[in-house]
Amino acid sequence: MLTLLKARKIVNQALLRARELNVSVSVAVCDTSGRLIALNQMDGSVGWQADRRSMGKAVAAAITGLPSDRLVEKLGEGGPRLSSYGNVVPPQGQRGGLPVVEAGIVQGGCGVSGAPTAEEDEDCARAGIAALDSSATEPALPPYSGRSSSSLSMASSA
Repeated sequence: MLTLLKARKIVNQALLRARELNVSVSVAVCDTSGRLIALNQMDGSVGWQADRRSMGKAVAAAITGLPSDRLVEKLGEGGPRLSSYGNVVPPQGQRGGLPVVEAGIVQGGCGVSGAPTAEEDEDCARAGIAALDSSATEPALPPYSGRSSSSLSMASSA
């Protein structure tokens, strides 16, 4: 299952790769139904259009299990119906989105937008997804105990 912790790991590693490339991007991670799990935009990225494109690329990769630029190819095969994804950002058939696959099963998608080239967008997405391979297990989060002053101070210091 693609958890928030895993999605944040993907986003953070994609942002690190973008810094290495000296580009500013927006990174989105969604589950297989196209629901957004995590989104982050770098300072200097081109704004809400990059956010929407990154989300759309993530959705395209998640619902097809293929790179986002192959969306039309998959839909032409009688693949997923776009009308069933009407409550999320529409899939974008542009390069820069890749499926997140664990143990051979598509768990979601990562989309990146805002770099000068589509190849750089996809490179950042690939680097983000590779972060999942670097750790086989994830630490357990403490149980949610409701809002208290101590949990608020922990959240604000994180």
